[in-house]
Amino acid sequence: MPVDLSNNVIQQLGPVLVLAVVVIGFAVAMLSLTFIAGPKRNPTAEKQIPYECGVRGVDMRSTKFPVKFYLTAILFILFDIEVIFLYPWAIVYVDFLKKGPFIFVEMLVFMAFLTFGLFYVWKGHALDWD
Repeated sequence: MPVDLSNNVIQQLGPVLVLAVVVIGFAVAMLSLTFIAGPKRNPTAEKQIPYECGVRGVDMRSTKFPVKFYLTAILFILFDIEVIFLYPWAIVYVDFLKKGPFIFVEMLVFMAFLTFGLFYVWKGHALDWD
């Protein structure tokens, strides 16, 4: 006897789809209202000059960041996102452990790749801040 999963899927995903439609509708409505009711400004050369704390910028060269800054930021985001994958694994670990050690070995392989990447970046002096 086949089981009809379509009704179950609709019951589970229905609230998510409704929320997605509401969020997208709210975003479109707010952007439209801002465009329609927002102030209309006349951009002039004086208004387009960048300033910081009420003082005009001295030079564009003073705002450049070293490449090490961007590399460190990208590495932080990369390792941060990879570590986030540990949380769902920890939640389902007990349930899947009953089926065998595959999930544990899989996470060990993932952690080995993560550790290898960290040591590779560390030995490449990408984390040194001069």
